[in-house]
Amino acid sequence: MRYLVTLLVMGVLAACGTDTPQPPSNTPAETVLDMVPSADAPPTKDNPVVGEGQMIPITTSAGTFEVWTKRVGDNPDIKVLLLHGGPAMTHEIYEIFGQHFPDAGIEFYYYDQLGSYFSDQPDAPELWQTARFVDEVEQVRIALDLGPDNFYLFGQSWGGILALEYALEHQDNLKGLIISNMMASIPDYNDYAANVLMADMDPAVLAELQALDTAEDYANPRYEQLLIEHHYVDHILRMPVEQWPDEINRAFSHLNSDIYVPMQGPSELGARGILGDWDRKADLSQITVPTLIIGATHDTMDPAHMQWMAGEVQNGRFHLCPNGSHLSQYDDEDNFFAGLIDFIQAVDEGTF
Repeated sequence: MRYLVTLLVMGVLAACGTDTPQPPSNTPAETVLDMVPSADAPPTKDNPVVGEGQMIPITTSAGTFEVWTKRVGDNPDIKVLLLHGGPAMTHEIYEIFGQHFPDAGIEFYYYDQLGSYFSDQPDAPELWQTARFVDEVEQVRIALDLGPDNFYLFGQSWGGILALEYALEHQDNLKGLIISNMMASIPDYNDYAANVLMADMDPAVLAELQALDTAEDYANPRYEQLLIEHHYVDHILRMPVEQWPDEINRAFSHLNSDIYVPMQGPSELGARGILGDWDRKADLSQITVPTLIIGATHDTMDPAHMQWMAGEVQNGRFHLCPNGSHLSQYDDEDNFFAGLIDFIQAVDEGTF
């Protein structure tokens, strides 16, 4: 996901007069929970985040903290844990799942990773490492009593990295794995961004963006304007920014840049930071659990690479969203959920 969009969305919210709660980073988790819709009614378009809420303690080298989860539905055979992107985005990018999974009889869990808006946000830079997040997911799994008879792990973008890393460490706990809108290599993603996405831009626009990037002038309004007009609405979410769903605006405004920037880097022209050298291409063949790879034609991630990933794992399937981009659950909604639900049901029925 993209750090600069946070600045954009905050501006859009202000222009529209939207009053989005912004607790300080030390706000107790119980207070933040009060901002989440209650479980008084079934999921609807306007109130999809309902169900049983649970704060889960997570043990780390810096102490014990709590992460926020919320269950929707009840199916002992199908339980999907959703790993959001970012790093340090929120579960809000998945509110649309509440319009599709309940009708399909799929139980699922919203979950804000440690450091994200609805969970504790410790000032502990040593915790923002992939292996530590994998351990967190395992602690969440145990607390939610998920296992190989029912546990499906879904991860999108950074969540896809985390899901893949979890599977390489703990795939015996999984019934199914879904990696959405994420390649198996950050260096390969950077190459795709440079040689395809950026190469498709108007040369004058690209030159101006590169000059601002080289100067690290990321707060320059011109940098934001160029990316909005020539990148975001083509490859992040393919609709005019002023029409982006409220939950997407909220999610971007809630992104924790203190985690995102060290891990992803501040640039919009490629990933840097802690994740800059991440590459698991050579390890995909170790994945034996049924696996779905979701790609999109207009994604920031290379759909051909993601199709290749599905052939590298031992029991994989590729699903393409032909009209979608990085958030294809929104801009190619019908295709996205048709493929996702079909995979889950096929694994559950033993027909995959």
